[in-house]
Amino acid sequence: MPLRLVFMGTPDFAVPTLAAIVTRGHDVAAVFTRAPQPAGRGMGLRPSPVEREARRVGIAAVLTPSTLRSAEAQDALRAHRVDAAVVVAYGLILPRPVLDAPRFGCFNLHASALPRWRGAAPINRAIMAGDAETGVVVMRMLEGLDTGPVAMAARIAIGPDMTAGELHDELARRGADLMVGALDALEHGSLELTPQPEEGVTYAAKVDKSETRIDWTRPWKAVHDHCRGLSPYPGAWFELPDCSASPARVKVLRTTRGEGAATPGTVIDDKLTVACGDSAVRILELQRAGRQPMGAKEFLRGTPLAVGTRLS
Repeated sequence: MPLRLVFMGTPDFAVPTLAAIVTRGHDVAAVFTRAPQPAGRGMGLRPSPVEREARRVGIAAVLTPSTLRSAEAQDALRAHRVDAAVVVAYGLILPRPVLDAPRFGCFNLHASALPRWRGAAPINRAIMAGDAETGVVVMRMLEGLDTGPVAMAARIAIGPDMTAGELHDELARRGADLMVGALDALEHGSLELTPQPEEGVTYAAKVDKSETRIDWTRPWKAVHDHCRGLSPYPGAWFELPDCSASPARVKVLRTTRGEGAATPGTVIDDKLTVACGDSAVRILELQRAGRQPMGAKEFLRGTPLAVGTRLS
C-alpha cells in the first residue's frame, strides 16, 4: 500500500525527488516549502521550484510557514496524519514535535557521504576541498545537524573538472532514485538504519561572500577547485584592472590546468591562462555582471587582456 507523505523542500535540488515519489504512486498529502519571494525587475512574487512542481503534479495543499516552531505549523502537519515526511533542502529547522509527528519519522536526502560534510553547503565544500568522490544519503532525522542513522547511500565520483552545478544535478537525480528505494523498503517493512560513524565528521558551512574572491597566490589546484566549487553560484571572481572608480567583477565558471609561470594573477598567454602560486589555470568560461556566460575566446574579443596584465 502506498505511503501517505508530507514533502518538505524548496530549491531545484528537491524537485526530482518530489517528482519521483509522486510517479511512484505515493500519496503526497501536502508540501511544505518557502514562501514566494520577490524576483525580477517588477519584483513580483515567484514561488519556489518545489511549489511550482507541486502545482504541476496537482498537489493542492502547499504550505509556506516561516517557522515550524509555532503550534499552528505543527498542528497543520499533524492534521495530515502521514506515515513519513520526506525532507530535501527545505531550509527550516525541524523541531522535535515535527520530527515525531509522522508515524515512521522524517527522512532527509543529504548531498554528501555522511559523516563527511554535514551542514548547509556539502556540494560546494566537497569540490573546494578537492575531494575525489562524494555521495548522497537518505537518513532518518534526529535533532542534531545531519546526525541521523543512514537508510541508504550511494557514492559518486567527482571528475577533475566537474563543477558544483554539474555535481548538484547528478546528486539530485541519484538522490531521487535513492529516496524512492528507501520509501519502498519502508513501505514493505524492510528498511534498515545504520548509525553514522563517529570518525570522519566534517562540516560544510554556508559559503560566505568573503570566500568567493580568487586568491591567485594559492597553488593552481586550489584555485581550480575554488572556481569549480563555486560555479555557477555564487561564483568565484576577480576584478578587471583599470576600470575607473567602480571595479568590474568577473565570475570564473570553468577552468582547467594551464602551463607556465609568472607573478600570481598575471595573464601569461592569449588563451586566458593565469599564473597561480605554482603553475597556472586556464580560464575556459566566465561571466561579467549582467551578461550571459561566455567562453574565454568570446570574452577576450570584447575585453582584451594583454599578456602581462595583472588580475586582482
